[in-house]
Amino acid sequence: MMNLQKELRCLLLRKLGMLYAPGWTELCCVWSEYQGMTLTEVLQEHPEFLGTHPQTKGELPILIKFIDAKKDLSVQVHPTDEYAIEKENGQLGKTEMWYVLDASLIYGLQKITEEAVIREAIAQGTVERYLQKVPVKKNDVFFIEAGTIHAIGAGALIAEIQENSNLTYRLYDYDRVDKNGKKRELHVDKALEVANLKGLSEPKQPLRVLKYRAGVAAELLCRCKHFEVSRMIVNTERRQTVHYRADSISFRVLLCVNGCGTVRFDNESLDIYKGDCLFVPADSTEISIHGSIQFLDVRG
Repeated sequence: MMNLQKELRCLLLRKLGMLYAPGWTELCCVWSEYQGMTLTEVLQEHPEFLGTHPQTKGELPILIKFIDAKKDLSVQVHPTDEYAIEKENGQLGKTEMWYVLDASLIYGLQKITEEAVIREAIAQGTVERYLQKVPVKKNDVFFIEAGTIHAIGAGALIAEIQENSNLTYRLYDYDRVDKNGKKRELHVDKALEVANLKGLSEPKQPLRVLKYRAGVAAELLCRCKHFEVSRMIVNTERRQTVHYRADSISFRVLLCVNGCGTVRFDNESLDIYKGDCLFVPADSTEISIHGSIQFLDVRG
């Protein structure tokens, strides 16, 4: 069992007073047998913790992020795995999912648009007129398939689950400049080569059917070949617990998005709060969950 370092939880609960670029916090183990080791170190010793799913290939196949957008983030697109393997020296492309914790988003284009029109609009700084802006609310879910033009709007707080890849083609950045007066690098040619330029209908929220058992309800949010994500709502009474385990096929990640509670495993216990993230090894010991708490349950 691995838990995020406390820095991430603190970032979610306080105003930092300034803008920060993306940062990474690695999972550290709280299981006494591996106390103080990072997730990378544990998986190097025990690749079987990832399960038998062929997608893992000895490394964690997904990335999980919290994105707190104080300003509009750049308009971008990710290639498919097939394109990236051929054109980007064997790297992976990226399909991802957004779970809205608290916000507008850009999702595709308003209508079918010729590549030359988009290219000219980028050069003229008018591409926003072609983008589809989508109002969002807490608990909304968006599946961002590779090739979808997308951006996160100012004020949005997003939990992002995606393929383990950093390959991004920046299409437009609002002509902003840094402190030296330089604009950010764009990747217009590659972006337009992989982008879906068809007009996308406004994304509908998935049909969400809650399945209940004592103390817990679960709903499937997203399933694709790269990952599966459900929302798990635990609400136990004083002495009641919910039992949970990962099967032999794949590890699981529990990302706490609301509430608090306690997780018990192997005669140990761990207090869980909003912003905590737990890695549950494949075919692991059953854990018990108690409290009033909501997780995103991610299967690789």
